[in-house]
Amino acid sequence: MKNLAFVLMTSISLFAYSQKVEIIDVEDLQEKMLHTKSQLTVFNFWATWCKPCIKELPYFDEVGEKENVKVYLVSLDFRDQLERVKSFVARNSVQSEVLFLNEKNPEAYVEKVSKEWTGAIPATLFVTNSGKAYFYENVFTKENLEKTVNKHLNLN
Repeated sequence: MKNLAFVLMTSISLFAYSQKVEIIDVEDLQEKMLHTKSQLTVFNFWATWCKPCIKELPYFDEVGEKENVKVYLVSLDFRDQLERVKSFVARNSVQSEVLFLNEKNPEAYVEKVSKEWTGAIPATLFVTNSGKAYFYENVFTKENLEKTVNKHLNLN
């Protein structure tokens, strides 16, 4: 009976986290970028196979806890890897909202996110509620991310 309860609770917790992965297309992403409600909205582009991306994800979860900051983790994993992303999110207790970009061709979204983006990840877009966008194609340390978030909050 204890084993059954354990399996049931584990399944429920995995399901709860797997619900946090929203499948979107480039139009949905653009809509989120254009209609930000928070003072600062952060879009971090990552993939489960990108080690530098994985290293910085906890930092984005932390800044997402700040008042007036909304964080979206936009997965660029291959289209057939949705279950892998859901499993990763559950296993790592990711707190930020995870978006799974369901697009075949990177050219469909790279330029729409930023003309500065070469397509490399990790990459991050900061959008203020006044519509100003700031793009970074680099790995953030915890300290650099906190400084960057505070800078963009103060610019608004």
